[in-house]
Order: sequence, then C-alpha cells, then structure tokens
Amino acid sequence: MSLTITLLGTGSPMPSPDRAGPATLISAGDEHYLIDAGRGVLMRMAALGLGAPNLTAVLLTHLHSDHITDLNDVITTRWVMTFEPTPLTIVGPVGTQQVVDHIVASLEPDIGYRVDHHEDLGYGFTDINVVEVEQGPIELGGEVAIRCAPTDHKPVHPTVGFRFDHADENGSASVVAAGDTVPCAGLDSLSEGADALVHTVIRKDIIENVPLQRIKDTLDYHSSPEEAAQTAARAGIETLVFTHYVPPIPTGGDGADWIALATPHFTGTIELGDDLHQVEVTPK
Repeated sequence: MSLTITLLGTGSPMPSPDRAGPATLISAGDEHYLIDAGRGVLMRMAALGLGAPNLTAVLLTHLHSDHITDLNDVITTRWVMTFEPTPLTIVGPVGTQQVVDHIVASLEPDIGYRVDHHEDLGYGFTDINVVEVEQGPIELGGEVAIRCAPTDHKPVHPTVGFRFDHADENGSASVVAAGDTVPCAGLDSLSEGADALVHTVIRKDIIENVPLQRIKDTLDYHSSPEEAAQTAARAGIETLVFTHYVPPIPTGGDGADWIALATPHFTGTIELGDDLHQVEVTPK
C-alpha cells in the first residue's frame, strides 16, 4: 500500500484566492492524517471526497496561527457530521491542549445553539483526545507508525516534525512532514532513510530585497529551497516535496526557478504544485 501525500494547502499567512493555508494529508488506505489545519482545509478535503469524519488524527507541527486557522472548523464539523460519538485525536507540541481548550470555549454559544436544536448532538463534543508530544513514537493504533522529533522555528517553540512509516507484504514506505523550520539535527534524524520529505520553503533571495523589516524577519526561521534540498540530501531522501511557498508561485506555474535553486544540492526528484497536488510513495 502506498503512502499518498496530498498538498491540501500550499499558501502562507497572506490570503490567496488560489492557495489554501498550510495543510498536508498523508493517507494509507482508509487512514488519513491531517498535518496542520490552515484556512480552507475542509474545502480542499471535500475536493478529494473526504471530510472531517474521515480523519484518523490531526497532527500540528506548531501553533502559528496560519497552521491552525481552521482547526475550529475541523473540530466542529467532525461533531456535526457524525451520528455517534467519534472522538477526534489532535497531536501537537506542548501548548496544544491550551489552544484546543480555548477553541472549544470560543465555540460554547454555537454548541449550546446546536444542542438545543438537535437532541442527537448532545454527546461528546468535547470528546477530543489531545496528545502533546516532543520526541519519539506516537501510538495512535493504526497501521501507520508515526514518530516525531523537535524542529527549529524559533522564537516559535516548541515545534515538531512527523514521520510516517507503513509496511506490508510489498515492502515499506516512509514520509516526513517537516513543518516550518530551519535545518536542524532533529529534522535530520527524523528524515534519515525516509523516502519523501514534505518541506515548507521561502525564497530568501526575493524576500531579503523587500523593504519591510516585518517581512525580512521571516528569513531567520524558514528554510530556502537550497536549505531544504541540503536537508533531503543529508538524509538520503528520494523525493523532496515543496509546499507553503513564500512568495506564492503563480497558479499553474511549474516552479522551475524554485527547482533550479535546489537541484545543485539534491539529485533526487523535486515535486511542487498547486493545492491538491499528489505524490505517491510506493513501498519497496
């Protein structure tokens, strides 16, 4: 069974008419793991014929607003689109429980309205299983083995990346989702020997020329295409998948200039694309 990477949202904090906020789906058969929940994530999942009830778990790389903008939508829609208690597992760094508690608190009026109107919704809205992680294996009970390691997005701290491994009679496949980070030992260890790495990227050669300090501030805690390529090369990755493009790649563009920056540092396959771009990682 392949691991399928779907770039649900390839955008950034800047709203775009064409790119949803940061979100990636890792799928193995009926198991679907949502990495981050940027704006528009459920709309993109709907385009795949999937919804919040189909999610095995939500995994958050960090708590920057653009990566959790629609977490409230995932939580609420999971509740109203199921017809029996369906616990939602949310995995993330330390601080995730506090964020989820505040989201649920903000939704209290809506919860009250819906329960008053629909008696059958009076179960389990708060049946959310939050798992805060730092490093090591994450036991979710599925066929996909998951582990995490710390990344470096300071001053955002803590942040984590996730690795997904799936094995069957045909072999094994592995995917790492880095999240926002600069090159670091934690990501190197997580990526070692994996088949594919999904990595956010920023064009530092462009951003450094923007005459706004707030924009330039983003340079010191994101990876460039060159740096992401170097991370992939050190780990022996075969396929490097770019996402979260800053500045945006024009819709339908091939990103050839982004790839050209990376290829001197990485000899494998480089993938990028619009929202809903998919990459199959086949077992071997």
